[in-house]
Amino acid sequence: MRRPGKAETGRIATDIRLRRRARTLEVWFDDGSRFELGAEYLRVYSPSAEVRGHGPGEQTLQLGKENVAITAVEPIGRYAIKLLFDDGHSTGLYSWNLLYDLGTNKGYYWQAYLDSLERAGYPRDPGGSEGQ
Repeated sequence: MRRPGKAETGRIATDIRLRRRARTLEVWFDDGSRFELGAEYLRVYSPSAEVRGHGPGEQTLQLGKENVAITAVEPIGRYAIKLLFDDGHSTGLYSWNLLYDLGTNKGYYWQAYLDSLERAGYPRDPGGSEGQ
């Protein structure tokens, strides 16, 4: 699978809905795009230093997040949201540009995550959420 380019920047989220039972976050943007982003997917691609590190190559593969849920969504100004997860993770701001990129390139990023789990020898729980 070919690595995607960066998604268009400058998009603004117009509506955000947390679907607790489905463990998804629905996000609508000003261009009419709508994305359903799973809690596991958002957790493993958190923009926090805990996940991404402080520089290139410092990312930490997140394991055991199949059943994670989002417990709250907090607005941060007019440019981002903060997600609180039931595993205690609550750092990292999800900007509109990041959410748009995660939505636009979800197929690629999700497969990259699954491939990383496989390379690490981690048997992902098939009973967990789809994550996407």
